[in-house]
Amino acid sequence: MSSLAKGQNAPLPGSEIVVSVDVAAPADLSGLLVTETGKVRSDADFVFFNQPSGPGVQLRDGRLHISTAGIPADIAAVRAIITLDDASRSFGQFAPPVTRVLDAAGSPLFDYVVDGLSSESVVIAVEIYQRNGQWKVRAVGQGYAGGFADLVRDHGVSVDDAPAPPPAPSAPPVQPAPPAPPAAPTPPPPPYTPPQQQYAPPQQPGYAPPQPQYGQPQYGQQPPAQPAAAPEVNLSKDRPVSLVKGQKVSLRKEGGVALTQIWMGLGWDPLPRTGKRGFFGGGGGGGDIDLDASVLMFSQGKCVETVYFGHLKSKDRSIIHSGDNLTGEGDGDDEVISVNLAAIPPHVDNLVFVVTSYRGQTFAEVQNAYCRLIDQSTNAELARYTLAGGMPFTGVTMAVVHREAGTWKMRAIGEGFNGKTANKAIPFVSPYLA
Repeated sequence: MSSLAKGQNAPLPGSEIVVSVDVAAPADLSGLLVTETGKVRSDADFVFFNQPSGPGVQLRDGRLHISTAGIPADIAAVRAIITLDDASRSFGQFAPPVTRVLDAAGSPLFDYVVDGLSSESVVIAVEIYQRNGQWKVRAVGQGYAGGFADLVRDHGVSVDDAPAPPPAPSAPPVQPAPPAPPAAPTPPPPPYTPPQQQYAPPQQPGYAPPQPQYGQPQYGQQPPAQPAAAPEVNLSKDRPVSLVKGQKVSLRKEGGVALTQIWMGLGWDPLPRTGKRGFFGGGGGGGDIDLDASVLMFSQGKCVETVYFGHLKSKDRSIIHSGDNLTGEGDGDDEVISVNLAAIPPHVDNLVFVVTSYRGQTFAEVQNAYCRLIDQSTNAELARYTLAGGMPFTGVTMAVVHREAGTWKMRAIGEGFNGKTANKAIPFVSPYLA
C-alpha cells in the first residue's frame, strides 16, 4: 500500500475500487460526481446515505464502491466527501481523518492522512478522476469552514429546497370499501385564554424554568394581515416575562439601557422515533423529528439573508447559529441563535425567528415548542413564549424582532404554516413585519 500526500496522484490498477474513511468523530462519507466544470449535472449526482446509488457509484456499509466502467462519459471525477455529524465541531478538534482506497477484493492500494485541517467541518478527501483514458486517484484535502451547504453549493447541488416526499410503499390491491357517510363537522376550538403566570428567576446557569401549558391557539392556514397585539411589557432580569401571542417587549434593560447582545434559544420535545435525517431532509416518515430554527433577515419587506443550519453565520457575522440539532432530545435549548443587535446592518429592519420541520412531520408530533430571550452579558432569561403541541403544520413563526423608533422590539407570534424550510416561510411571515 502506498501513502499519498496532499495533491499527489497515482494510477488505479483496476476498474472496481472502494473508498473508506476512518474518522475520530461521528461523520458521514458521501460522493459527488462532477463534470469538467466541477459541477454536478443534477442532484442525482450526489450519493449519500438517503440516496445511496448514483451512476457507477454506490454507498454501502459506509464506504463508496466505484465502478469506473459505469461512470458516464461526461463525468470527470468522483469526489469523496467527509462530513462531521455535528456541524458546530471541526476537524481540528480531532485526530486527522484517514482515507483508504482498496481494490474490489478489499486489498489496500493507497491511504491518505488528511492533515492540516483546523476549523473545517467538511472536507473533500480524495477524488477518482480520468486523465487521457486512465483512471487515477488524487489526494485533495480541501476543507470547508462554511459547512456542508457551502461545499455542495459550490458543486451545483441545491440544498435549500424542500425535500422530495418519500415514495409510497407498494401494497397489494384491495377491494374498495363502500363510501362512508359524511363526517360531522368538527366544532371550532375553544377561545385562547393566556394564563397570567410569571416565571421565577433562574437560580443558576442552565436553569430551565417550568414551561406553562397554554391552551390550543387559533392557528390559521394563512396568518392575518394585522395580528391583534397584546399590551407591551417591560423586561427585567429578576422577573422573566411569560409572553402571550401578539405581546410585545422592548429590548431594553431596566433603566432604559438598550440590549445589544442577545441569545434566542429555541427548544422542543418531539416524540421519539427512529432513523436518520438526510442531507436534503429525505428518508421518509421514519426517524427522529428534525426541527430547524432559522432567522429571516428582512429589509423593507424583502428577505435579504437567511441564517439556518446550512448557513450558520450572516455575512456580517451579526447573527450566529449554534448548529443543527437533529432530534430535539435533552433538556434546555435545542438550538441557540446569537444576535448582536448593535451590528445588524442599518437596512435590516426585521428579524423573523421560525422553526420548521425539514422532514415534513407536523407539530402535532411536537411538545412544548418555545423560544426564549436571553441577555448574553448576564446569561439571564428575560422573556419566554411557549406553544402547546397539536398544530397540523410543518412550520411555526415564533417571534419577530424589529426596529421601532430607534429601538429593537420583540413580538411573540406563534402562528403555524406549511413549509419545510425557512425560505418557504417567507410568504407566511411577511404579514408580521413591522
